[in-house]
Amino acid sequence: MILTPHQAKYLAYELTRRGPANSIEKFAGTLADAKVDMNPHQVEAALFAFKSPLSKGAILADEVGLGKTIEAGIVLSQFWAEGKNRILLLVPASLRKQWQNELTDKFYLPSSILEGPSFNKARKAGVSNPFDTLSTGTPEIIISSHPFAAGKDEFLLRTPWDLVVIDEAHRLRNVHKTDNINARKLRTALHNSRKILLTATPLQNNLLELYGLVSFIDEHAFGDKKAFSTQYNRSQTDDSYAELKSRLAPFCYRTLRRQVTEYIRYTSRSAITQDFTPTEEEVALYDLVSEYLQRENLQALPAGQRQLITLVLRKLLASSSFAIAGALDSMHRRLTRTLRADDQGREKSLVEELDEDTDGGFSEDAEEWEDDPTDSGFLSTEDRAALEAEVQELACFRDQAISIQENAKGEALLMALDKGFTAMRANGANDKAIIFTESRRTQEYLVRRLTAAGYGDDLVLFNGTNADPATRLIYENWKQINQGTDRVSGSRSADVRQALVEHFKDSARIMIATEAAAEGINLQFCSLVINYDLPWNPQRIEQRIGRCHRYGQNHDVVVINFLNRANAADQRVHELLSEKLHLFDGLFGSSDEVLGILESGVDFEKRIHEIYQKCRHSDEIQSSFDALQRELETEIKAKLSDTRTSLLENFDSEVADKLRHNKIDGERYLNKIQSGLWTITRHILKDRAMFDPVSHTFILSNPPYPGIEIPGGRYELITGKEDPQDAHRYRLHHPLAQAVIHEAKSTPTPPAHLLFDYSGSPGKTAKLEPLVGGRGSIAVRILSITTGSKTSQTHEDILLLAGCRECGTELTDQEMHMILTLPATVAASPAAYPAPALTPILERLKNASLANIEQRNMELFQQETDKLDHWAEDQRRAQKGKLDDIDLQSKALRKQVRDASSLPEKLNLQQELRALERHRIDAWKSFDEKSRSIEEERDRIESEAARLLAHSISEEPLFHITWQLK
Repeated sequence: MILTPHQAKYLAYELTRRGPANSIEKFAGTLADAKVDMNPHQVEAALFAFKSPLSKGAILADEVGLGKTIEAGIVLSQFWAEGKNRILLLVPASLRKQWQNELTDKFYLPSSILEGPSFNKARKAGVSNPFDTLSTGTPEIIISSHPFAAGKDEFLLRTPWDLVVIDEAHRLRNVHKTDNINARKLRTALHNSRKILLTATPLQNNLLELYGLVSFIDEHAFGDKKAFSTQYNRSQTDDSYAELKSRLAPFCYRTLRRQVTEYIRYTSRSAITQDFTPTEEEVALYDLVSEYLQRENLQALPAGQRQLITLVLRKLLASSSFAIAGALDSMHRRLTRTLRADDQGREKSLVEELDEDTDGGFSEDAEEWEDDPTDSGFLSTEDRAALEAEVQELACFRDQAISIQENAKGEALLMALDKGFTAMRANGANDKAIIFTESRRTQEYLVRRLTAAGYGDDLVLFNGTNADPATRLIYENWKQINQGTDRVSGSRSADVRQALVEHFKDSARIMIATEAAAEGINLQFCSLVINYDLPWNPQRIEQRIGRCHRYGQNHDVVVINFLNRANAADQRVHELLSEKLHLFDGLFGSSDEVLGILESGVDFEKRIHEIYQKCRHSDEIQSSFDALQRELETEIKAKLSDTRTSLLENFDSEVADKLRHNKIDGERYLNKIQSGLWTITRHILKDRAMFDPVSHTFILSNPPYPGIEIPGGRYELITGKEDPQDAHRYRLHHPLAQAVIHEAKSTPTPPAHLLFDYSGSPGKTAKLEPLVGGRGSIAVRILSITTGSKTSQTHEDILLLAGCRECGTELTDQEMHMILTLPATVAASPAAYPAPALTPILERLKNASLANIEQRNMELFQQETDKLDHWAEDQRRAQKGKLDDIDLQSKALRKQVRDASSLPEKLNLQQELRALERHRIDAWKSFDEKSRSIEEERDRIESEAARLLAHSISEEPLFHITWQLK
């Protein structure tokens, strides 16, 4: 297509135009760049988070599996594209790397994980505030864990954050409680920052949890905790719920999975139980170690971490003889050193060693498992004797474990794979299986066993280090194949993960993974999940299955669980997880409401661990599990029947229609961006690159822009989740594309006469047919509106197009856009007819645009005013409640005065009454002062809102042409 500089400039401004906050145009460029599908509910959630410059944030509470990470990524990308680079991401420690990988892989966003060592290293290097990367000149999104950030609250407070995103935000919902120190520290430190809270379970047990989450965002959403509880928690009427839902609506956005099945296809999941019966040697080892762990006094286990270590040891004991043998050997070596007084801290702690074998499968929950340490570190004579006996026992246990070289469970795995692959073939799915174990030593055993069974060439491993020779070879091959493309991110850990996933997809049949694979990798191409070791924590199980049973999966997912029929406790755990929590069957697995009852899953895990530790006989085990089951059933029933669960559901037919329009509009904008970017690039680089219009690729031989680091080679314009195999992904915010757009914008475009070739255009439209043979003029102007203060600004660009036919008839925006995207050339001489005056039309369009913005700002201001009115009323109601309490006391005391049986009693009561009356007078004075204070605060915030909605305007003429359509 032949293009003129005027058209290139128009398209460049159209591509980079900053849209209004309530329009999908806002994120069009971000969506075109990201390696994600355009799902309308995610776009709507992102728009919700951006809805108002007065907003202090939002709670995005979609159900599990609907992509809250994607929603947050869209918002993060938009902030980054606008140059708002002070961004903090607070997540559970176990999810830090997953988030970093997602930001790099899907959104091309730079980030760094800030933790103890990196923080201290930066401080030693002279960085005054490691959280503020802009001060060091290398802006990155900071990723940190909740507790670490809370411990550095003074540094958070000193950083002027543009945006803070908090994942798993339900951990902060009890911020209103004085003992939730971390949450309170974070709320204070991030008080002035705009925040997005991500959680699938914002409401668990009490409406005060919603109060806590909303107060984290905006302290003026509700009054104090007591007033909220009185108004909504105790007064549970239809009217109070309707009012609460209305007040929550500006802060919370939630979509359920069943509400998006119109455009997202979900497959089902089903379960297979693989029984196995341990050998006599395995049973004997289990009984010995189990009895040992049940003892009250153990020298081998640190007193402050006994619960956690005991849990880990029980999981390793159930995993394999090889896993428990390694753990027992570590314990034996440590006790031996203690006897020799030779433990100088030269090695890792026992927790660290066990953590290495389990790939951190338990470390993130360590704080929730801590005991009260009572170990003084001094060995008495009795302690030494007990320690010596324990050393001998551990040696015996270890040797017995080492002597067991075949496990019944390992043999059963071969049968499980046969069953699973048979099910895959019946479903029309690939022969792909992921096997989860909680121990690297068990992982090594399974490699040996499956290799001996003929699966050796079909295996790929995934664990916390990914450092084995086979993995290194896979990574080196992958890196060589993808060298010179954007698929190589530069982060070795992220690239190794990607290489392993692709090898599993393209070559291997079986991935043997530790808990490290339960987070951060997507395996939609695999539909067989084997829980070789079954966690007790339901959230961990859901995470595992969610690697495969997720958006993009085309087949039903089969879940195989191993069950030791010789262990009564194991059988009851499996029963609870499958029959009561429904983790392994249905369309979605366990519901968020049910999983939410279990909080993080740690409490449920603790209850099961307690049964294993305390119950020694079958009848005790059955009785304890019966009690736990009854408790769960009661809580689940209450939760599912609780009308409060609908408080955050904003879904109705109007919203459904809006989502449909979002999908249509989103796809249209994405196509528009792709088409415009390709057209401009071909025009600007026509003499500097070789283009293939069929495949939308071009080859850049030499760097076209000195001073800008742009790699040469092949580029491909592509949307969606897949990267090009042998090319750079060409996208709107790629440095080359930005340079091209800048050149198109800055190219001089003096008045000219353009000849548009409708007959030679590949696409014909009936709307332009009446204009063929005609001529006229078009003027284009860019109107930029900046709203807010210097520290909190939003921007919007409006392209004003004014055009007329020679006869004076105005052209529509659509007609002008169609004309300006036709093939065209600049005429040698200007038009020989008078061009109609377009300035009055441009002024009219400008005034209409500004009026629309003013109307929108009025609505936003009214919403803010309504919120403040509610807040002020809450505060006054709370103050008035105190006066009402005094009046009730006064009334009761007057009755006591009247009913007094003696004069001394009457006199004493009258003194109390006079004191209460004085207190009442003081309370009224306090009420008046507080009321004035409330109104002053309300007026201050309202004035601040008006200031933030004030806007400045700038405008720039882009070009004025006359045109002829032939």
